[in-house]
Amino acid sequence: MNRLALAALVLFASLDAAAATKTYQVTGPVLAIDDQSITVQKGNEKWELARDGSTKIAGDAKVGAKVTVEYRMVATSIETKGAPAADKAPAKKK
Repeated sequence: MNRLALAALVLFASLDAAAATKTYQVTGPVLAIDDQSITVQKGNEKWELARDGSTKIAGDAKVGAKVTVEYRMVATSIETKGAPAADKAPAKKK
């Protein structure tokens, strides 16, 4: 039973950590929208944001509509570019 309680605690802690991830917003007219993405004009920039079946949409998000999109930055891959430089202190002679 203790393992089950520990597993539940770990699950809830991980869900809480995911919810604590900082969110951002972009507001502007929709330039394009489909099942995989939405493109919003913000000033002179076009913001293309990925979306999926879990993306909640309130109202009629269609081309031309002004929307506010809330999003999170999520790492999709991390590549190490080499080990840090080793300490190059000269060896002491005996």
